[in-house]
This record gives sequence, C-alpha cells and structure tokens, in this order.
Amino acid sequence: MHDLVIRQGTVVDGTGSPSVVADVAIDGDRIVEVGPPGSAGPARRTIDADGRLVTPGWVDVHTHYDGQATWDPEVSPSGWHGVTTVVMGNCGVGFAPAAPERREWLIQLMEGVEDIPGTALAEGMSWNWETFPEYLDELDRMPRVLDVAALVPHGAVRAYVMGDRGAANEEANADDIAAMAEIVTEAIRAGAAGFSTTRTVLHRAKDGELAAGTTASVDELLGIGDALGAAGGGVFELASDMVVPADEFTWMAELSRRTGRTVTFNCLQSDVWPEQWRELLDLSDAANATGAHIVPQVAGRPACLLFGLESSVHPFIAHPTYRALRGLPLAERVARMRTPEVRDEILSETVDVDPFVNYLLTSFHKLFPLGDPPDYEPGPEASVAAIAAREGRTPESVAYDLLLERDGHELLYFPLLGYSHGDFGAMQSMLERPGTVLGLGDGGAHCGLLCDASLPTYMLTHWVRDRERGERFGLERAVAMQTSETAALYGFADRGVLAPGFRADVNVIDFDALRLAPPEMVHDLPAGGRRLVQRVTGYDATICAGVPVRLADEFTGERPGRLVRGTRPAPR
Repeated sequence: MHDLVIRQGTVVDGTGSPSVVADVAIDGDRIVEVGPPGSAGPARRTIDADGRLVTPGWVDVHTHYDGQATWDPEVSPSGWHGVTTVVMGNCGVGFAPAAPERREWLIQLMEGVEDIPGTALAEGMSWNWETFPEYLDELDRMPRVLDVAALVPHGAVRAYVMGDRGAANEEANADDIAAMAEIVTEAIRAGAAGFSTTRTVLHRAKDGELAAGTTASVDELLGIGDALGAAGGGVFELASDMVVPADEFTWMAELSRRTGRTVTFNCLQSDVWPEQWRELLDLSDAANATGAHIVPQVAGRPACLLFGLESSVHPFIAHPTYRALRGLPLAERVARMRTPEVRDEILSETVDVDPFVNYLLTSFHKLFPLGDPPDYEPGPEASVAAIAAREGRTPESVAYDLLLERDGHELLYFPLLGYSHGDFGAMQSMLERPGTVLGLGDGGAHCGLLCDASLPTYMLTHWVRDRERGERFGLERAVAMQTSETAALYGFADRGVLAPGFRADVNVIDFDALRLAPPEMVHDLPAGGRRLVQRVTGYDATICAGVPVRLADEFTGERPGRLVRGTRPAPR
C-alpha cells in the first residue's frame, strides 16, 4: 500500500515532455510510480486530481530569505505559490560569516540592498552562529515547510576577513584573498550551494555606501572562484551593471573554465541600454563555446516598483505637504489628502531630488494602475500619461487620484527593468533562448516596493493562460522552466521531475481557477515590520517530501522541509 496516490491528474512532469493523464504514487519522500489511471493501487491517502494539473514543486533559485528563514518555517510568500525549494543568499548579501561586532552592519547592508526592515531582522534573528557552517546548522535545526539552500555572500565574507577595509571596498591584498577563499572552501564543504557577489551601483547599504565587494578586483574574484574549484562544488552568482560587458565576461569565463564551476548572472533589459541583453546572451554563448559554463538568469516579469501610500516610494513622497502627513494612519492620511486644499497644495509643490529619483517619480509614461486582477503587461494607452492626455489633465493629478482609490490601498506599477519597449518582447526572447534559466523573483526582498515571489504562479496564469499582447508559452515549457531547469542549475538532481526515484515535491493545481490577487501591505514581520505579499488561489495541494504542506491554499501545519546541503553541480 502506498503512502499517497495522486489520482487521474494531468501530469506535466517537468522535463518538457507532453502532459499525460496519470496516477502518481508516493512512498515516504519519493515518487515510486507514474502510470496510467488506476495503475497505482491502494493508498493510505488519496488526492483526486481529475481535471487538475500535477507538476513538480517549483524550484526558485533567486530569493533573499537569509534572515526570514531563521524564524519563518513557512518561508512565505514563496510557500503559498507552490515553491518547494528556494536558493537564498543571492547578490552578495547575507548574514554569515558574522563576527558579533558586525551584526548591525550586516543588517543595514541587507536593509539597504534588499529593502528588508532592519528592525524585523534585528528582532527575528537569533544569531546562534558566527561561521557559515554554523549558520547552516542553525537553518538545519528548524523543521520547515519547504527546502532551503544558501549561497555564501561576498559582503559578509569580505567584512569578516577585512573589517572596515572590506566594508569600505578597499582593495584586498593576497592574504585577504587567501583568507576569503578559505572561508568559502569551508562553507562549500559544509553544504553551501555556492557563492554570490554584486557589481552594481544600485546595491547600496542603508548608509549609502556601495555593497561590500562591488568593486572587487579580478584577482579577488578569481581567488574566491578557485575556492569553489578546490571544494568541488557550488555555483558563482553575480549581479552586475555590465558597463563594459566584454571585461566582465573575460573574468567570468576564465573563472568558470579554470574551476569547472558554473557562473550565473542577472540578465535584464535596461532602459539605458535597451538592446544590451542581446550582447550579453551572445557573449555567454561565445564563452561557453570555449569551455566555460555561463548561465544568464532571466526574469519572467519586469523588475518593478509598486508605488502606493503604504509603499516606500510614490510620486509625492518628497513633497513637503505630504511629508507632514506621512506619519498619520492611512485612513486619516487619505481623508486629509482628499480635501481640496491639501490636494491643491501637494500638486502645486515642486521638489528638488536626486536625478535618478526624479526620473522614477516623473516618468508617467511608464506608470500604470496595477488593477485587479493585476496587469503586469499593460499597453501604452493604459499609462498615467495617456490617461492624463485623454482627460485633459496633468499626469500628477491623475496619479494623485489613483493613489487614493481603494481607500488608499491602490498600487501603481512602474516596470523599472524589462519593459523598455512597453511589452514583454525582450523578456520572451530571453526566456526562449537556449541556456538561460528563469529567476530573479527576489522572494523575501524589497518588502516596501514589490512582491515578485509570485513569479512561479505568474508563469502559468499570464504566460500560459492569459497573455493577450504576444505569444504564449506551452504549459510543458513553462513548467520545465521552473522545475528541472532551475534544479539543474544548482545540481539538485533529486527534484524537479515527476518520475520514479525523484523527491516527492508536487503541486496539484486548478489551472482554470488559478488567480493572483493584487499585492497588499501587511505588518507581520518581527517588530511589526511591513512587507508586500501577493496571495493566490488555485493550489489544491502542495506536497514537500511526500507530505501535503498546503491544501486548498491553506497551511496544513506539516513541516517536512529541510536544509539542502552538499550539492555538487557538475560543470557543463
């Protein structure tokens, strides 16, 4: 008798093969049979999946739950969206290694780079660790809903070895590099999934300084890469501005070739260089033709900002009259803003802000009502600028009135990266390009500005079912993108496919009823910290290691998840 049988569902196995109606039988934490309906035999527990999709659990390779995973067994909101494995520690920020005197600095680094409330991190984390292996042990102690894997963050390693010099991005000497390499080797051997760094000026600590490691020399990067090679495992992940792409690819390719390790980088469309992504993909192919293994990590939704009266930013955030109101409770603030005198005063004010901030706050052609259901691929006619032109009003007045809708809970959508031409054409080309991997959902991060942890669900609702402004992906392709392909990047050879012998991480989905709600602001982090979350309906079941952890979109109370250690992704 099987422990669990999922009967008569439409099985999309994660490999890209055509879907079939089948039973999936599970014993313990493993799939033991996938066969024709009725073939599985009796079971202690049965899930009727007739008319439902049955897929592997999603594997999300780009998250920032490094602090949250130490106190939150659900790892929400990713766990709400069918994710059964996350990789955290991306972009060079995290919390180990951590000398006691560096804890506050690490918190303000994460708060600045990833917009996670520092008060929540300070209250929520136990700090029962100093070294990276000790941090892994702390993660391992907590029974959790889904599996977590962790990268070693460059910023923490640099500050641990070099102190203030490392935090201030001073150049590392040979002894510094050797000490960092030793820490990374130890971490990989203890079970870290790899190493991460950042090379973008957008990543700044709360104190305004560049994230530690941003300007690291090629010698430092190669020295740390050699540590991955010596340890025989791990992926090297980075975010970069790619100001001179050829220079970045020179060291990335050398690192991969000489260590045998995979390098993955964040590949997005920028308004500054809207066609540069083509060059980045071509450079990846050229490097791989020489024996490197470089994997562009691409998005399934634009990297966006959500403007709202509860968010970190909106067009009137710097206006003096609004600033005098911002400390009021939302209902009172909205009531005051609706009065003609306050409205006129705010709209009449001009402010002097940083040029980049001014670009964000005044690019009304790229600002859209998000709506319900949320629309992440709106046409240009839906922009605030277009609405203003049709109505003979100023864009500022349109944005102002929109922000007051839904009693001040309305959100305006600003696609910062990935929407240079007002559609998903570039993103679709990147997703279709062989050798790319889906990522960049940033679960757990940017709490006051966005919530893209729902990306796995969005890949089905938008790209497969609902898209109207371009071609859709086949169901089998969209499932493979976020199961077998993401698992393979990190060498998770036991998951991402529904087949005998694989880990029993499974979703049962009511595809027709699958629905994303608009993001909403909640205050459920430690110390009352705020974050944007996005709820979902349509997951009949999410199963991790053979145990149903969510049924009908509700947590069952089960915690079969674990820390994923010791992966050894083979070089390609």
